[in-house]
Amino acid sequence: MIPIRCEEIEELDLGRLDRPGGSTGTGAPITGIKADSRIVGPGDLFVALNTGTAYVADAAARGAATLVPEDQEAALAALASLVRSRSDARVVAVVGSTGKTSTKDILGGLCSAETPTVWAEASQNNEIGLPLTVCRLERDTRVLVTEMGMRGLGQIAALCDVARPDLVVVSSIGPEHLELVGTVERVAEANAEAIVALPPGGIAVVPADAPELEPHLGRTDIEIRRFDRSQVDGAGNDWHFVVGGCEVLLRLPFTARHMAENALAALYAYDALGLPLDHAQEGADAIRLSRWRGEEMRLPGGGLVINDAYNANPTSMRAALLDLVERAGSRRRVAILGEMAELGDASPRYHEDVGRLVDELGLEIVIAVGNGVTAYVSDPSRPGRLQVTDVAALDGALAVLAPGDAILVKASRSVGLEGIPASIEKRSRVWSES
Repeated sequence: MIPIRCEEIEELDLGRLDRPGGSTGTGAPITGIKADSRIVGPGDLFVALNTGTAYVADAAARGAATLVPEDQEAALAALASLVRSRSDARVVAVVGSTGKTSTKDILGGLCSAETPTVWAEASQNNEIGLPLTVCRLERDTRVLVTEMGMRGLGQIAALCDVARPDLVVVSSIGPEHLELVGTVERVAEANAEAIVALPPGGIAVVPADAPELEPHLGRTDIEIRRFDRSQVDGAGNDWHFVVGGCEVLLRLPFTARHMAENALAALYAYDALGLPLDHAQEGADAIRLSRWRGEEMRLPGGGLVINDAYNANPTSMRAALLDLVERAGSRRRVAILGEMAELGDASPRYHEDVGRLVDELGLEIVIAVGNGVTAYVSDPSRPGRLQVTDVAALDGALAVLAPGDAILVKASRSVGLEGIPASIEKRSRVWSES
């Protein structure tokens, strides 16, 4: 982290600040700001968030300065703003309804092969995660790739006040958090707050297939670059892209088309940063996706399980089901699906759409998890349609699985399906031993 002095933090008056060794302790600068007492050491500032107040003494014993903030979100924002003010790195804000984390991961990998780059870990995209990401800026960082989540109007604007992006990537616009914002048009408005925050001369990379976003693209002092998903072609790990008229061939560490479309958005941002498209393969080799986003696990007997259980909305659910069909080939196709949360009054309709899609695709087995997803298996006359009340009741239903199955596990994070692939893998060992 770009060093800051304890005296500067004291001047911010954020709460109870203790230096290592007490008031007469060292005047060494702070070179790391962390919220996990287990990973701090000399030179770090431990910010005690929520129950982290119980670990202040542990952090101090490890040689860290400690801060118990009066307002934890305001404190993190102030610290990150101080660090950000000392960096001339290009800052990217990745926003959107689906694909944010994967687009951020891909862009971070691409840039890292060309220039010193910091990018958000996992889904650190809220009022806590975003400042902690900004606080990882180093003196030599040239690109910072942040992710910004939306759970209502005004949130992305507040995150932009901290990160001050000069390039925005909108991965997609679709139905998400409708309980909070009401309509897809309001989803677009909330995500467009990042575009509003751009300085003159900034660049917005946006999807060409998001008409709801168009009313927010009228600024004449910034550049708008639209990526067209039809400019993606390929199969397996080999993909062909058209980026601003330039052809780019890449071998990528994933096979799903919707992931390749995220790569297209990332390539547009990479190009907008002035990085060389003809070197992009070096960065592609460095891409590491966050957990539970299309993770693939091979099973005995030629089967596979796709763990896409981090989150779900109608757009990502459709993409994951189509990807299952593509990847399955001749294997039996199994979908273990939970609720798509926070869709408001339109929730029944969206779940019914998924039920129709799995029938249209002819999936052999569909296991619906939860009481709110009856629409996934609404036709009892179709074989291979099961419903269980919750994750705890799912184990018995897994008895329908067989060697060679292609299995998708997907739901909103609140359903808690992310551990199910491990249970399937454990069950599959019995197949290989029998």
